[in-house]
Amino acid sequence: MFMQLLKSINIKVFFVVLTVCSFFSVAEKQQFNLAHIDKSIDIDGQLNEPHWQQATLVALKYQNEPNEKGTPPVKTDAYLYEDGSYLYVGFIAYDNDPSQIRAALRDRDTLWSDDNVAIMIDTFNDERTGYEFYVNPLGAQGDMRMTDTDGWSEDPSWNAIWDSAGQITEQGYVVEMRIPFTALRFPKNKADMTWSFAAWRNYPRDVTYQMSNVGFDRDTKCSFCQFDKITGFNAMEPSKNIQVTPTFTALRHDVKDTVPGDWENGDIDTEAGLDLRWGITQDAVINATINPDFSQVEADELELDVNTTYSIYVAEKRPFFLDGASYFKSSLFELLYTRTIAEPEIGAKITGKTNNHSYGFMYADDENTSVLLPTNQGSGFANLGGKSKASVGRYQYDIGEQGTIGVMTTHRESADYHNTVLSLDGSYWFNQTDSLMYQVATADTKNSTYLVDKYNLKQDQSDQAYKIEFTREKRDYELYASYEHVGEDYRTDLGYQAKVDYKKVNLGGGQTWYLDADNIITEYSYEADWDKSWALDGRLLEEEYEAVVELNGQLQSFLQFGLTHRNENYYDEFYNQNIGFVYGGFNPTNDIRLTLYSEFGSKIDYSNEQLGELLAIEPEFTWDINDHWQVQLEHSYSRLNAQNGERIYTANQTDLRIYYKFNMRSMLKLVMQFEDIDRNKEAYYYAVNQTNRELGNQLIYSYKINAQTLFYLGYSDKGYQNDSLKSLERNQRTFFTKLSYAWQL
Repeated sequence: MFMQLLKSINIKVFFVVLTVCSFFSVAEKQQFNLAHIDKSIDIDGQLNEPHWQQATLVALKYQNEPNEKGTPPVKTDAYLYEDGSYLYVGFIAYDNDPSQIRAALRDRDTLWSDDNVAIMIDTFNDERTGYEFYVNPLGAQGDMRMTDTDGWSEDPSWNAIWDSAGQITEQGYVVEMRIPFTALRFPKNKADMTWSFAAWRNYPRDVTYQMSNVGFDRDTKCSFCQFDKITGFNAMEPSKNIQVTPTFTALRHDVKDTVPGDWENGDIDTEAGLDLRWGITQDAVINATINPDFSQVEADELELDVNTTYSIYVAEKRPFFLDGASYFKSSLFELLYTRTIAEPEIGAKITGKTNNHSYGFMYADDENTSVLLPTNQGSGFANLGGKSKASVGRYQYDIGEQGTIGVMTTHRESADYHNTVLSLDGSYWFNQTDSLMYQVATADTKNSTYLVDKYNLKQDQSDQAYKIEFTREKRDYELYASYEHVGEDYRTDLGYQAKVDYKKVNLGGGQTWYLDADNIITEYSYEADWDKSWALDGRLLEEEYEAVVELNGQLQSFLQFGLTHRNENYYDEFYNQNIGFVYGGFNPTNDIRLTLYSEFGSKIDYSNEQLGELLAIEPEFTWDINDHWQVQLEHSYSRLNAQNGERIYTANQTDLRIYYKFNMRSMLKLVMQFEDIDRNKEAYYYAVNQTNRELGNQLIYSYKINAQTLFYLGYSDKGYQNDSLKSLERNQRTFFTKLSYAWQL
């Protein structure tokens, strides 16, 4: 997507000593004045209101991918205006052959492979953070928050409430957007404002073309600093900016006490909750929730959990934690991983930005507290078996053109337990291509009697962690180096730190060549790195060399292949591993996407502490049958043999998703997930089941007016089979419904 492309400036920057901070102005930006028109529009994708002719016209005159500052293959015009309450954006996207337009009825944030247009805005004009709003030719939405403090980073989990529509025409397609200012954050008490912005179009054909009003150079990793400027917004009307979202859920959960056996029908549980979002000013927001529904309605993507020693990371999807999440992100360590707050009854937070000052504070309780217990050999979650209280605070100050400095603290406690973390982090830009990121953290933990007895932990644990990372990103090459040190007793119980008791050095870099869009290969590159890590007592843990080559070409194709040599210490035994991989994909037609990942070579068998031979194959298939039907199929196959050829296990995992969209708001989705791990009992040092099968099914009907106003009705079940069962047996089933409505005052 977009973040790979914005890497340049018009002036070549040369510097003598990296310790001298010297910034130079980038290429001259276009300056626009935003039209103010006291009229709304019908959101119908037609752009037929006469006052659109008075809007600010922005032509997308640059092609940024695959050619740098090339001539766009098609014409695109954007129109912008505001009426004091909304920002209106219209696109006319011309196409020489509209039959080739790629679009379908999509769920939110799933339009990335389609034709689409976008408006990207930096409302604080600080060239650090902003918003992206995407629409495909049929009106499907995608939105993201992004940061640009050390390279472009996007967060698609952020959702706003806004309106859009699109229509395919004989000349191409037309899109309309209506974005309420209440969905955005911007400086308060300013009669006249300047925002950084870029209008954008993704045009996927045999290759993907990306076009904008901004012509990006690739010789800098700063992207916002190249955006054009638009001035106006002086007629914004005061707003209460209050959103109240009541939620109602009802479910019945049935189980089988014995398998096989009869179902024990559960009671119907009903629950009401309330979410509040209050923009107390244009740049500060309070979120509160009482008795929230944090149930996971839609199934997570599967990840094969076999022959791994570290806990699997699961992305956050719950609205309360997503709003303002970027205000709690530090530079190099993840100090807040909100999936550890599993079942809160109440939660509250405030996030905001005033001038150069960003801040956030959050509090939540938790009825089901889990903590991650890490070592340098593996990690796993432990449950405290009781309630806890969690609080998080962060403050960040913007320094100079792109630098930052921030402090953050997290605290979790119960009756006989606490964990407190304090951190200092930031970034420093020497110039437009060279930057330094750093973070130092200290943690103090008092373990409960339960944790001490069950997991053989010390009652008190205190330790530190720090990391420093230097990067240089130029048009044709990149270099990076980092050093990391994490103490043995360092724990971030509200964060995600899966490995401790190590120090690590990493050096690497790569080079890229860009070719013409008509070539079979349009871009190729390589990257190589070396890293080495030691336990804090001096023992070598791992040394690794890795090299990767990547090709991009016609039919939306890509091909990566690489080799890894790893010498790894696992419980005081060293294992030399040589692993190769091949990863590629292409679109044989407009509506079909195929990808395949394969990995092979020597790999540690962690269960039996020996070296094995691994073969893994992971195909993926996506088919847009028409505007309404879509099929997604993912499969993972892996096999591990001992060095003598004896099979250790064979694992298969399948995730099938079938969608039927009645229209842009109404959808039916079927999810079928199956896992089958067949273990050779003779190859294990301890007792295992030969048969390890799990099955999950989910059928959901959803009706979504926006990200907060929605209705779900569904059914899900789970089952398993081990050596004691002759076949798969379902042992859990759930019938559920959920209704929420966002009232905006």
